[in-house]
Formats: sequence, C-alpha cells, structure tokens
Amino acid sequence: MFLDGLAFWVFMLYIYVIYLFQLCTDPKRRPPYFTDKSMESATKYINRKFPNVDIRGGSQHLSSIQKQKSAILEGLHSYYESFIDVMEFRDHVYELLNTIDASQCYFNIGVNFDFTKNYLDLIVTYASVIYMLSRMDDKKAIVGMYNCAYEFSNGNSDPSFPRLGQMFIEYDHPWKKLSEEFGPHTKSVTEALLSLLMVYPRRNLSADQWRNAQLLSLLASPAAMLSPACCDTMACEYLSLEAMERWILIGFLLCHSSLNTNANSQNLWKMALRNGLYITVIRDEVLNIHKLSEDFFDSLKGYSKRIPDIKECKELNVHLSHGFSSGAVRREKRNFLRNALKELIKVLEDEPALLGPKALFVFMALSFSRDEVLWLVRHAENIPKTKTPEDYADSQMAELFYYMEKLRTLLAQHRYVIQRYHLQYLSQYDALVLNDIIQGMYVCPEEESVLMSSFVSTLSAMSLKHLDAGEEFDLKPFRLDWLRLQVWLNFHTRVFEKLFSQSSEDVSMQRYLTAFPVICSHFSQCLHPLCPEEAEDIENRSLKMSVNFLEEISRQTCMVVLEICAEQCNLHEKLLPKHSAETISTARNKKLKKSLPKKGDVPKEKPGTESLRKDRVIVTNLDKMHQALTELCASYSICADFTVFQHIIVPAEFLFSQLEIRLNKVIVQMANYNQSTHEIARPSDLLAGIQAYVTSLHSLSCYTNIDVTRLVKSVLLQQTQPLDSYGAQTITTLYTNWFLEGLLRQASSALIVHCPTKQCFVNQNTENEQSFHAEEYSDICGLRSLAELIGPFGLKFLNENLMWHIISQVGELKKLVSDNMDVLVQMRANYDNPEAMSDLQKKLTGSENVLKRMTIVGVILSFRSMIQDALEEVNVSIYIVEQSPFLSQDMLEMCFPYVLLRNSYREIPVDSSETRGK
Repeated sequence: MFLDGLAFWVFMLYIYVIYLFQLCTDPKRRPPYFTDKSMESATKYINRKFPNVDIRGGSQHLSSIQKQKSAILEGLHSYYESFIDVMEFRDHVYELLNTIDASQCYFNIGVNFDFTKNYLDLIVTYASVIYMLSRMDDKKAIVGMYNCAYEFSNGNSDPSFPRLGQMFIEYDHPWKKLSEEFGPHTKSVTEALLSLLMVYPRRNLSADQWRNAQLLSLLASPAAMLSPACCDTMACEYLSLEAMERWILIGFLLCHSSLNTNANSQNLWKMALRNGLYITVIRDEVLNIHKLSEDFFDSLKGYSKRIPDIKECKELNVHLSHGFSSGAVRREKRNFLRNALKELIKVLEDEPALLGPKALFVFMALSFSRDEVLWLVRHAENIPKTKTPEDYADSQMAELFYYMEKLRTLLAQHRYVIQRYHLQYLSQYDALVLNDIIQGMYVCPEEESVLMSSFVSTLSAMSLKHLDAGEEFDLKPFRLDWLRLQVWLNFHTRVFEKLFSQSSEDVSMQRYLTAFPVICSHFSQCLHPLCPEEAEDIENRSLKMSVNFLEEISRQTCMVVLEICAEQCNLHEKLLPKHSAETISTARNKKLKKSLPKKGDVPKEKPGTESLRKDRVIVTNLDKMHQALTELCASYSICADFTVFQHIIVPAEFLFSQLEIRLNKVIVQMANYNQSTHEIARPSDLLAGIQAYVTSLHSLSCYTNIDVTRLVKSVLLQQTQPLDSYGAQTITTLYTNWFLEGLLRQASSALIVHCPTKQCFVNQNTENEQSFHAEEYSDICGLRSLAELIGPFGLKFLNENLMWHIISQVGELKKLVSDNMDVLVQMRANYDNPEAMSDLQKKLTGSENVLKRMTIVGVILSFRSMIQDALEEVNVSIYIVEQSPFLSQDMLEMCFPYVLLRNSYREIPVDSSETRGK
C-alpha cells in the first residue's frame, strides 16, 4: 500500500524538517559540544576529513571525543537518528516514485485531486528537506562526532554511517543532484504540473478581472441565489495559490528538460515566476526563486535561453512595466477582497441559511485572502529595490483580517446549517441503492468493492438524527479511503476515448468511426430495475460520449469538405472574365509578332492544366482530400439514425450543423471587409465564389445522404439578415456599412459622382487616387450581384439605413429653416425687390449647407432607385430562365443562389406580421 506510505511520509517529513533545522540553527538548542573549546580541534578535523574520519590517524585531534564518548553518544543520539530518518525517508520516496511510474498513473488535479495533490506535495516537500539539509552547517560535525564516539565505544563504525556520509556529500549541491534523481520521473511530474493549466491561470487573475466577473458576489445573480454553488473541480477552487506556485517552480527545477521541449511547461513556469520573488520552503524560511533558478540554469548546458526569461520575469515583478508589477497587482487584489468580503459578510449575516448552498463562496473567499496575506508576509521582510516600496506594505490589513475572522466565525456559528443542508441530500438515498449505483457504474475488483461498501456504510450512517443529537462526524477514514480509491482507479485507462482518438488519425479507419457513438446506444443494457437511480447518470454519460464522438467526426468531415470547396473556388476564380484581358493581349501580340517572351520567362499556366496528368499514380492534394472525404462520409452510412436512451440521434444532422456554422463564417471571410481601409470584395466576385462553393457542396450528396439544398437555403437566408443565428455579422451588414461609409460618403463629398448615362457611380479625377473604382461596385452587374447575394430582406435592411440617413438630413434642413425663419419670411414678402433680397440673403446663416445636404439626399435616393431596379431585373431574368425546358431545378439553384432565397421566402408562414411587412 504505497499510498498509505505516501500520506504518512509526507506528514513525517515536515516534522523532521522543522526539528532538524531548529536543532542545528537555533543557538539555544544547539548541542553543547559545539560551544566547548576543548572540542574545537575535533570539530575542525571531522569537517576537514568527512566522511573518511580515521580515529587512529587523528587520535591527537579526537582525544577529547574519546574522553567524553558516553556523554556524546547519549547527547547526539536523537540528532543522529533524525538524520537516519531523513535517509530512510529518501529511500521511501525513491520506492514510491518508482512504483508510481511503473503503475503508469494518470495525474490530473481536476480529476484525481487528492492523489495529484499528495504526489506534488511529496515531491516538493522532499526537495525542501534536501535543500534544508544542505543548509545545516553542523550536520557533518554532528554525524562524524557521533560515529567517532560510537567507534571508540564499540570498536567499529556505525552501520548507517557510510550511507549517511555519502548522502551528505551528494547533496552539497542539492538542486543538481535532485534534478538527476528526478530525470526518470520527468514524464509523471510534468503531467501532474501541466494539469494545473486548467486551474492556476484561472486562479491567478488580476483584481480587474475579478471585478468584471463579480467574483464572490451573491448579489450579482439574485435569481440563482438559492442554487448550490458547485463545479467539477470543487477542491481546486480553494486550493492554495502559494502551494501551486511552489509545485510549479520547484517541480520544473527538478524536471527542467520539460522547459526546453514543451511550450505549455514554459508558459506555466513563466506565469509563476511573474507572480512573486519568494516562495516558502517551510514556516518563515523563504527561497529567492529567481536567483536560485538563474544560478542553477547557468550551470547547465543547453539552458542559456532560460536565463533571459528569468531576468525578464524578475524585472516584471519589481518594476512597473506596461502597468504591471507583482506588488501593484497584489495591492489591488487586497483592495478588492476587502470590499468583496465585506459584502459577503453582510449578506450572510442577514441570511445565514445561504451558507448551505453558498459554502463554496466562503471557502473561496478565505482561500483568496489567505493567498494575499501570505504573499505580503513573504515579501514584506524581503523588499526588493523598487520605486514603489509602498506596494509591499499595507496599512489596511487589519480590515482584511477582521473580515477573514468574521467569515470563520460565521462558519463556526452556523455549522449546523451547513451540515443539515448537505445531509438532506444524503438522506435521500438508502444504503442498498447507493451500493447498487456504485456497483453498476464500475466493474470492481475485490479491493475497490470493499472501499465502495465502506463509503456506502459511512454515508448511510450519517443522518439528521445524529446531527440533532450533537454527535461529531469523523470523516478522516472516509477521506483516506477516497484517496486510495483514486489511486486504484487510476490504473484504469480511458480505453474507449483513446481508441477513438487513434482511429480518427488513421485514414483507413475513418469509415468506421460512427461505430463508436453507435456503441453508446447499447449502454442502456447496463441498467437494472433494482437500481433506478443510476439510470440518469448512465444516460447522461452515454449521450455526452455519443455527441462528442459525432461532433469530432463531423468536424473532420466539414474541414475536408470546405477545403475542397476552397480549392474549387480558386480554380473557378481563374476562369472569371477579369483574367481574360491578359490572355487576349498575349494572343494578339503573338499574332502581330510583338514583344515575344524571352527564353528565360516561364509561361503562365492556363486554367485546366492541373487536370492534365501523364501518370495516374501521381496523387495531388485534391485527390487526397477526396479520398479522406470518401472515407469519412462512408462512416455516416453505417446507420441513418440510432437511439440512445429514447433519444433519436441522426449523425448526418451533426454534419449539417457543422457545415452551417462553418459556411456562414466562410462567406463572411470571402467578403474580405476591412473596416479601417473601407475595402471589400466586389459583389460579382463574391457571388461567383459562392456559386463555386454551392456547386462543390452539391457533389457532397454523392458521398452521403445530406440535404445540400436545405443547407444552402439556411445559410443564404441567414446572410440576408443583419446577424446570423449565432449573432455574428453577415454580408448584409458588411455591404450596408460599406456602401454607406465607403461609397455614398465619398459621393456626398463629390469625390464620386452619379452618372445617369452609365447608370452607376464613377470616380472623379483627383490628385489622391481612390482605393476602389466606384463603377465596379455600383454598375448594373455589381448591383444585380448584390441583389442576388442579400435578397429582398437584405435590400430592405439596406433601404432602412438609407432612409434613416435621409431623415437625418431632412431634420438638419428643418433646423436651418427654423433658424432662418424670420429672414425667409421677409424674403418672401420682398420677392420682387432685388435690393432688399440681396441684403436679406446676406443675413441667412448656414446657407452653404443647404445645397450640400440636398446633394446627399439626392445621392442616396439615386442609389436607392438603382438597387430597386437591380432587384426587379434579377426577378425578371430568373423568371425567363425558369421557363426554359432544358434547365432542372438543381441546375437553377447552382447557377442562381437567389432561386434558393426566393424559395425560402415562400416557405415562411404567411400569417407572420413581420413577413407581411417585409
């Protein structure tokens, strides 16, 4: 039972560290032989010759020991035995670490909290013991003097002395030796430390982040005030931040190779280095971690890059850089905690019953406050050279201490409330049902079955009657058994998920991936009528696992589909008319024999050359993607649907959902809208790209049974609204913003003018060249493409924004008229008097803005008329094409996405008032 040894030796280790260090460093408790002048010669000789102390060759130096050998043996016996205990502790640690590595344990602070915490505590405490041992100056003299006295009395050396002396020599440079010892255990230690990535960054937040999240506030969400505060990592929420930093910084000193090979390890290590200058070794003994780390890595080869990292983190700790220094951050945290604890206390004093569901808030508040107090204590006596020493002092600590004590008092006063609240849940389950639930969830070996039976009996014995009688509940054995169970279960690997992960990486196995979620439909066979309570838990597990598998399959399939569509879109883009000019020019020059290409020039490849292959063995990237798509889509043919606990699951719908989400994002990305430079793709180019995507998507129905038409309808219909179903901006919003802010704003400034002859807007000849050609966006082709892209709903949204701008301009004109009302009335009365009119005209204010605002209104109305004409032309064109007997509905939908939109409008219920308005 190495776990029992783990808990026992971690506890005993603290005792030995405190005891030994106090004995060897406290002048009052120091052995009297080291203050006796007659022993000076013997002490110097032992320290010089240690561990090879020859009592015969050094008899002249050791005569004083021979005279007092009995007293020395008696006086130093407890010291000597304590050092032997440390040596035996080291042996036990070796054994435990080797056993853990051989067992391939899974360390995760969020899953196996007690096991992982004790494992990290063991490592850090062991390193602390060895470090403190190296700092004891008298250890060699104590052990050597005792052994000399023992040899004078017994004629031979003490059996433990050679190993003890060797241990002292090995640990003269403790961190180097420790890192060598932990080399074989790097994988396990790193795994345990990296599990802190889900806890430490979340706990190591700034006061502003706490404030924005309304941390520890019961008033932030009044509706959930009675709901229990719980999460999947309860114990991690009040885990000591100082303990985590000690694990990280000492752990990566011991297993430093991970810092050069794993980016996550390096990021976690830097994060801890930036959070303070000192860590606690034991009690008031602190370690200057930056100096230690710098000196240690400087002595190793291949770690020169870590030295600048350490110096940078130290500078960030000490000096205010980019608004950051550890002292300033901690000061703000203490200020926040004072207010947060004050509010929490007021609420709990008013409603003590909230201590039941919100006990976690109290534990978190005490834990966070403890972390800040300990940080200040560590650094207050070791203030670095800084321009802001006030960050390392706090005159308001008394207030924080008061609130902490107040919370502790509330917990003690109302412990009955907390116990009763949680016992009410336990009382809902009797022993037999609890036992059946546990036995049904796990296939238990005999040892685990005994532990679970013990859990059931312990929990069943706890009742409200015992609580009302004032009996104390002793849960120490329960906690130890729970820790032991974590270790035992940690020998069981997560086979199902691991197998799925391995299969998904093998292309030849992808066609069978749907078998994993289908297997989840058989988990209902594990239920038993005598154990009804386990049904909900097994059902949730089965559904969650099935959904996770299908989401991963659909994610991979969607990624391949969209990569194929993107490749086809690139090929289609080469065939657009805008690329024909260069080809025509080259052919014409060749015919006229003008400027023939040089011999070194590489001729430009024509569209379609990618399909010419001399050897079919040559596999292109597109071939690989089609093969992957074939394999993935074949997995959907395993079954059209299956049932998991009365839930009908359709695998193809997961693919549909993923494609819908990704396709919306792709269309918006294809628009290439840049708000800062007012750049956006031409509507005609975007329409051509979407047509290429739609054409490629229709080929997906050849691989698997999925309704591509419904998919495209859903996506395009969402793009006609300002926001899609997930709240993201659509091309309707992007083009509306661009036409208003890019084109029409410049038209109102006369940089762009409306040309009725060409029925479009054109650029004016100015010194500053415009970033776009207005006619490419506002000609008949561009506006018809826009009408096909965003449809009537999108154009209605655009029209509403246009009318809003017109209304604002009319409002400004009314203000001008109101401001000049008196003058205008006089001008009306003197209309036939030129001289009076000339004088009155000079009295008008803001007259230069009238023409400008009227111009803006005229420009907007002209553009509004143009987009309405474009929509009507699209309707007429599609109607004419629809009359052709040679085009099927599928061909129409691929050629005209607007057909899909129009059909979607028809499917909307006509009794909707919103639809009638549109």
